[in-house]
Amino acid sequence: MHSPPAFIFGGAPGLPEFIIIGIIVLLLFGKRLPGAMRSLGQSIVEFKRGVKGIDEASEDSDEASRP
Repeated sequence: MHSPPAFIFGGAPGLPEFIIIGIIVLLLFGKRLPGAMRSLGQSIVEFKRGVKGIDEASEDSDEASRP
């Protein structure tokens, strides 16, 4: 018995499909895209700072608990 395809198009999307999707996104969100990407980058930086702060705090507490 043949299993149904994972995607509607009969398989995983390839390079041509991603290029078409990218062109559509640029046409729809072209003017707002730079601001959105900048905001996404700032969010990633803030997240990394938060994770680094948690790591440093846990290392400090580990060092303080050692005899």
